[in-house]
Amino acid sequence: MTGITSKRQQEIIESAGKLLIEKGIKGLTTKNLAQEMAFSESALYRHFKNKEDIILLLLEYLGNNIKERLNLIVNNNETSIEKLNKLFQSQFHFFSENPHFVVAILSEGLLDESEKINQSIMKIIHFKMQLISSIIDVGKKNNEFIDDVNTQDIVHILMGSFRMMILKWKFSKFEIDLLDKGNNIMNSTIKIISK
Repeated sequence: MTGITSKRQQEIIESAGKLLIEKGIKGLTTKNLAQEMAFSESALYRHFKNKEDIILLLLEYLGNNIKERLNLIVNNNETSIEKLNKLFQSQFHFFSENPHFVVAILSEGLLDESEKINQSIMKIIHFKMQLISSIIDVGKKNNEFIDDVNTQDIVHILMGSFRMMILKWKFSKFEIDLLDKGNNIMNSTIKIISK
């Protein structure tokens, strides 16, 4: 499902996110969502064909948001180290304000929902990997990062550290200070790969 998100669709996405946080992927049903929105299931179907379309729009919104925010960071005139730090700061800030997107991305059951959903998640991951790779490659040319470790390995180290922090935050029921702890761990990880 692509295109402009209506105000009602945005409200449905937010309610779907709330259900994901409270009840997980199995609790995100059209019946529960309609109940959360205080209207009938048939009214829900006027905006979406099915649960898959709701999740796809949620992921499309997330992907577009990530591209918009992170491209602004990559296209500035800062060092690669500064760009990486700002990239992860931006991600932590966004997720701290929108925890339902974390639940959507990290839900193992979500990957099993459909091939379209799986592809949508992988599209977001590939975009982030390519963006971080480009920052690392420029940083290596500018002598900011160690050059005896493959760029893709560095990307996995960075994304693994980020994902672990997000998982810890999720398992703490979002009580860890994600901005403080997340930025600290990513700053430390970036120092490890810096010259």
